[in-house]
Amino acid sequence: MEDLGVRHNEAARRFEAGAAPNLAKLNYHLTAHAVDLLHVEVPEEYQGQGLAGKLASTALNWAREKGLKVIPSCPYVKGYLGKHPEFADLVAHPQ
Repeated sequence: MEDLGVRHNEAARRFEAGAAPNLAKLNYHLTAHAVDLLHVEVPEEYQGQGLAGKLASTALNWAREKGLKVIPSCPYVKGYLGKHPEFADLVAHPQ
């Protein structure tokens, strides 16, 4: 079985798992004080393995370590945050 550990690809601005060309990924945009989590994509062969959640939790833990707020533009990440209140403090609130 393939190792589906999540890795941070800073050059591509995403968290990813799996093998090219069918990477599971969570794309982001980084600003000075926040990370905008843009889009989760999990190819069919990786679905049903909890990989989207692993991508989201890895990205959220990375944001916490870096002292960044999170902008959950991705609907999946927004739903994940609703189910995981331990990350609520990371969400950037509009002023």
